[in-house]
Amino acid sequence: MPRGQAIPLWPAGAPGLDSASPAFNPTITPYPLESPQPHGAVIVCPGGGYAGRAPHEGQPIAEMLNAQGVSSFVLDYRVAPYRHPWPLGDAQRALRWVRHHAGQWRIDPQRVGILGFSAGGHLAGSAATHWDEGQAEATDPIDRQPCRPNAAVLCYAVLSFEKFRHTGSMSNLLGPNPPDELRRSLSCELQVNAATPPTFLWHTAADPGVPVENSLMFASALSAHQVPFALHVYPRGRHGLGLAPDEPYVATWATLCGQWLAELGWTVKP
Repeated sequence: MPRGQAIPLWPAGAPGLDSASPAFNPTITPYPLESPQPHGAVIVCPGGGYAGRAPHEGQPIAEMLNAQGVSSFVLDYRVAPYRHPWPLGDAQRALRWVRHHAGQWRIDPQRVGILGFSAGGHLAGSAATHWDEGQAEATDPIDRQPCRPNAAVLCYAVLSFEKFRHTGSMSNLLGPNPPDELRRSLSCELQVNAATPPTFLWHTAADPGVPVENSLMFASALSAHQVPFALHVYPRGRHGLGLAPDEPYVATWATLCGQWLAELGWTVKP
């Protein structure tokens, strides 16, 4: 599979493909390391309010992760007019897909994580709190793989659909005035439990788009369930910074994330 070439997650067409128009078949784009050593992989979910996918939160992040010593994959998941459950299904399929193909890139299938920005962070947080062990009897061998991420990286993420929600992301994903039960089931901080994977979070305290409380509440839930986490809150910075090339202090998040992944034993020398 060529590096940087988008591959359909479902070659014959995704479930629910015809539920919105124009139809969009989700893809995954590999950025694997050329390493003989087993190592980790991270699936990247760009943000965009569940209305789009920001380019600066895709390929540049995959290349940063490569420089940190992990393979990476950019997920082009479905956004509005597609609604839940299709984006989450895309993320779950991506996790299964990477595990199924792990051997060809020397990826350790027990070190497959997910990273997301903003609404992509909500998708990553949802994948970290809604997962299964795979369907042992499935005809498609990819569906036999578990979809639990072994780690999550949540970057100025939309994590709550409660008081501190980002209304645009919620409406794009769930429609106007979603039922309370559905809204709460996709408020990630309410779904954390002891099986939620280790998580790295970063946010800026001044974020005007997605309140920092999203990350604070998720971290608090992780702490309550004794799940390992790292939380970095920077005092300044707008929403949607990505690698933050114009904010040197905030840009340290990438190095810190790489060190965190190394601490988990995921990285190899690129």
